[in-house]
Amino acid sequence: MTTVNVHEAKTQLSRLLLQAEAGETVVIARAGKPSAQLVPIDAQHEGLKPPGAMRDQIRIGEEFDAPLDLLFDAAIEPDSSRDR
Repeated sequence: MTTVNVHEAKTQLSRLLLQAEAGETVVIARAGKPSAQLVPIDAQHEGLKPPGAMRDQIRIGEEFDAPLDLLFDAAIEPDSSRDR
């Protein structure tokens, strides 16, 4: 990964594009603070995945849609073990 300041990025844009096209990430900094990245077009996210794209990667437990009444009761009732 290469880091350049804004002035260098403006004067060396063609060279930096060649680096990005070769697969390297170029960070452009303003006053020493990273501000943007120049990355190959193939490295960018394609957006939302189609339904089912994560099939077999996510598991939902059997208790997922269980009633929450007991959970709320425990949150509302004071803990009697503290009074001892």
